[in-house]
Formats: sequence, structure tokens, C-alpha cells
Amino acid sequence: MAANSLPGRTRRSLFRGGTAATQAAGPAAPRPPVATDAPRWGMVIDLARCIGCQSCTLACAEENGLPAGGALTSVPVREVARHGAPRLEMLPLLCNHCAEAPCIPVCPVGASVQRPDGIVLVDADACIGCGYCVQACPYDARRLDAETGTADACSFCAHRLDAGLLPACVESCTGGARIFGDLNDPVSAPNRALAGREARVLQPARRTAPQVFYFGLATAQED
Repeated sequence: MAANSLPGRTRRSLFRGGTAATQAAGPAAPRPPVATDAPRWGMVIDLARCIGCQSCTLACAEENGLPAGGALTSVPVREVARHGAPRLEMLPLLCNHCAEAPCIPVCPVGASVQRPDGIVLVDADACIGCGYCVQACPYDARRLDAETGTADACSFCAHRLDAGLLPACVESCTGGARIFGDLNDPVSAPNRALAGREARVLQPARRTAPQVFYFGLATAQED
């Protein structure tokens, strides 16, 4: 299998079937793999491997036809305490494609949708630009596009997944910090990475069941 491809996926219709002030972190693990042919996409981010090169943000902007600085993922620098001493670390951020996504029920026109594979999307044709979903996201992962006036967010590059490719940010990651795959597959790259290691999620108290997991995330930090 090529490094930039995913096994056994065929093109599907995009919609088939359907900066936080404080980023608290807590231990979490994905639900056990489900015996099904349907994928449940997720990502593991190893902070020890992120070097802050911004190749992911550049690839995201290029892939989605966005201007420089307009990427749907970001890598801000944060200050955390390690062994009693402050240090600077990178914290890659993106849509968490939550199993209990708070952006979906607040949309008055049903423009926030979730595919059977767990990817949370915005139907730009239906979106009225009210911004309710932007306010509801605890990860500051959504925004209103200045040109279209509609909401936008990371889609895990759903169009690339449907073509059997990895998300642009994963493919371009210089340090291999972003590990992506099917959480329903017990031998997928993220499940292999998660085996025997503690992963954390952002804002666990929100009970959104994020599908983006972190290695090396401090118990609590502030941006």
C-alpha cells in the first residue's frame, strides 16, 4: 500500500447518509473497534513528533484552495509546565469530528451533518451563516468564511478519503506526528499507535467524544 493511500476505499458522495481560551485535557481512548466494513475515521497526534514546521497548514490551504493563513488546521505554540518548569510546545488543532458533535443540533437548517463514517461536514448550500455552530464548538474549529459567509471546518479531507487518499495534513507531516486511519479496524495505524499508550483528548468534560487523540498532552493547559 502506498504511503499516501488508504486500503480498500472507493469513492463515495461527500454527504452520503447523512481559539479556545482554555483547552483542558483528559485521558481517553476510542471505543473498541466495531466489526463492520464501514470505517470510523480518527486521528492520533503525537506532540513529541510535531516540530512546528507548518507543512500541515500549508498543505491544508493548498488542498482546499484557501489563501495563505486560511488553513482549516492550525499549530499554535503553547506554554506548559513540564517537571515544574515552563516550556513551549506545539498543539496541532483541527475539527475533532466528535461522535456527539455539538455543532450539529444547534444548526437551525440542518447544514451541519455527520456522515456514517463519523466525519462532520457543513452543507454550504444549506448554511445560512448564522454562526451558531461556530459558537457551539468547544475547540474553536469552525469559522465563517469571509467570502461565502458560510461555516467551514476541517473535513478530514473527505474528498481525498473517498478517493482512497490520506488527508493532506497527514500526508505532508514532516515529523509523522499525525497518524490517521479507521478506528473500526483493530490493526489500523491509529489503533496500533494507541495500543499500550495513554492518549488524551481536549475538553473531556464536554463529553463530545472527540475522534482526535493526543500523545504527550498536558493534563491542563491554556492557549
